[in-house]
Amino acid sequence: MPLSPPDADARRAVAPVICYPVESLPQPDMALYTAARQTLRKVDEVTVPPRDAATFSVPAGHFFRITSIEGPQVGDLNLWHAADLSERFYSGKTRALHGTHITTGQRMWSSFPGLRPMATITHDSLGWYGRDGFGGAVHDVIGTRCDPYTHNLLAGGHYHHCCHSNLTRALARHLDVPVAQAEPHVHDVLNVFMCTGFTRDTGQYFMKASPVRPGDYLEFFAEIDLLGALSACPGGDCSSEHSSDVAICHPLLVEVLAPEPAALAGWQSPARNGYAGGHGN
Repeated sequence: MPLSPPDADARRAVAPVICYPVESLPQPDMALYTAARQTLRKVDEVTVPPRDAATFSVPAGHFFRITSIEGPQVGDLNLWHAADLSERFYSGKTRALHGTHITTGQRMWSSFPGLRPMATITHDSLGWYGRDGFGGAVHDVIGTRCDPYTHNLLAGGHYHHCCHSNLTRALARHLDVPVAQAEPHVHDVLNVFMCTGFTRDTGQYFMKASPVRPGDYLEFFAEIDLLGALSACPGGDCSSEHSSDVAICHPLLVEVLAPEPAALAGWQSPARNGYAGGHGN
């Protein structure tokens, strides 16, 4: 352990500066979305089996809802622009803009060069949870997804029902391509219903039993045409472990809901980011 310099306390006491002040971010019209929610009708639904994944499509201007239906269960969510899979959910930038966990009124942002809202959270039945005494909160954009590579590194073996593999298989089925062709499109996730944080002493990523119960849901407004994939994590409620067949797991329900067209009068799908793209070249 290096010796502390004489001004160590003064260096630690420097006040933090928020990297991305969000006051100038384009704000979602939550009053419009709230009114549109009163007119919703279901147009599609997909049940995601335990320890597996499924894809779903959501047109711009529609809503989609992820619901716990049988027991506590977390899900790993990927989103792509339906017409261009290279534009996909950017968890790192979403985290930088909104923080480690997201809830009602916050957005899932797309990757460069698009960098625009993909989906806005319009209702979170777990919004009451806040941040607990351990520093835990729900719906995180810090975890990457459980995967067979890290599992192999830490425990050995070849486990195929982790979220990365689940999402890869689901996308391969949807695109009708080999898994090796689908895998590069799978990306860091929104951990729906997962309760996580960082330990205060070592700064390690932790998980704990999700507070989700049957009937709880997280609802989104699709800002652009979306292709989604959701994995019902093999960790179940993530109270003990993931990437195994030990945890009790449950299905998740994805519903796609259409509002009355008049309810979104004046709304427009956001354009791609306005940066010209020269990069000083």
